[in-house]
Amino acid sequence: MTSINDLIVAAPAASCDVELTKGPWEFDTVPGYGPGCSEDDVIPEPVVRPGQLPAEYQRMSDDELHQRIRAAKETLGKRLVILGHFYQRDEVIQYADFVGDSFQLANAALTKPDADTIVFCGVHFMAETADILARPEQHVILPNLAAGCSMADMADEDSVEACWDELVSVYGTDDIDGKQPVIPVTYMNSSAALKAFCGKHGGIVCTSSNAATVLEWAFERGQRVLFFPDQHLGRNTAKAMGIPLEQMPMWNPRKPLGGSTEQELHDAKVILWHGFCSVHKRFTVAQIDQARTDHPGVKVIVHPESPMPVVDAADAAGSTDAIRKYVIASEPGDTIAIGTEVNMVNRLAAEFGDRTIFCLDPVVCPCSTMYRIHPGYLAWTLDGLVAGEIRNEIIVPDDIAADAKIALERMLAALPK
Repeated sequence: MTSINDLIVAAPAASCDVELTKGPWEFDTVPGYGPGCSEDDVIPEPVVRPGQLPAEYQRMSDDELHQRIRAAKETLGKRLVILGHFYQRDEVIQYADFVGDSFQLANAALTKPDADTIVFCGVHFMAETADILARPEQHVILPNLAAGCSMADMADEDSVEACWDELVSVYGTDDIDGKQPVIPVTYMNSSAALKAFCGKHGGIVCTSSNAATVLEWAFERGQRVLFFPDQHLGRNTAKAMGIPLEQMPMWNPRKPLGGSTEQELHDAKVILWHGFCSVHKRFTVAQIDQARTDHPGVKVIVHPESPMPVVDAADAAGSTDAIRKYVIASEPGDTIAIGTEVNMVNRLAAEFGDRTIFCLDPVVCPCSTMYRIHPGYLAWTLDGLVAGEIRNEIIVPDDIAADAKIALERMLAALPK
């Protein structure tokens, strides 16, 4: 089994940051997102996610950490369920009871109502979602509170509220032909507060798995959509539905009316927030061209968070689960280039050794915030549960959770195509 550390040690010149070989606790109290593809993103204030891993766990050997995790899992038994996102490192994902994308894990959390504790090996917004959907008696733990999401942080509640007020000034509030002027749609990669905003304003949450279904749902109820925070998923999904680019203006929260005219907003079908994923913006058409030159007959599949020209140049695009299914459906001997986070790509390459599978981006650059979930944090939080202590619990306030749950339940009912 190949880990990200193995890859970086083997080829440090090909890493976006050699500091990735350090333990993530080295960066948890430093402003910014740490080494990795999002390290250059500006972390907005007042987002603070302090790290707090005790020194003894930082000093433990890999063997000792894994022994502690296995022992704690055995002791806790069915009282514990561990959820792991596809992008997690192998050293963590091996302990997950469920592995999947955001949509799958949101559903998986519901299948274990008898578990006392859900440990979410992902990032902050995922743990918030699990807490919203969990029973009141269940506890949700994020092993490392510093595991945030740079994309989610690009759309904050104040900026979205200000955007909404400006849109109301342009569109008014009266329904036309039974449809409200604009429906808010937030990507799963957003805070609980923004999910609550959608719940309060007749909106919905989407994932990359069900974005097309969600947009159809929204257009049945509204004249247009405000889609945040990822511009690329919104643009790629709407374009595939036949919506022209000129009807998809970008909303820049730092400009009046988002940088558009009133007429452009009236003509809009999908208003795209100025946000993106640091992992997927790294993929380029040039990388696809190089893959086709080096590997004649290669099939290319990318995540829809990638820029539109990249999606257009690929053979297919889809969520992390769709990417996995694409590989499963391939034949031995096939060559597949994948445009998504490197941990998942490497895991698929190891699982399907009779195919040639590689990441489009030749530079090893994982999601710096997903990378913050390390066996040390998992061992520490599980040891706490064994001792009767709940560490790093994620609790969404009741008023926010109530509205957010409305939008999330709409999402769960919007099954992927």
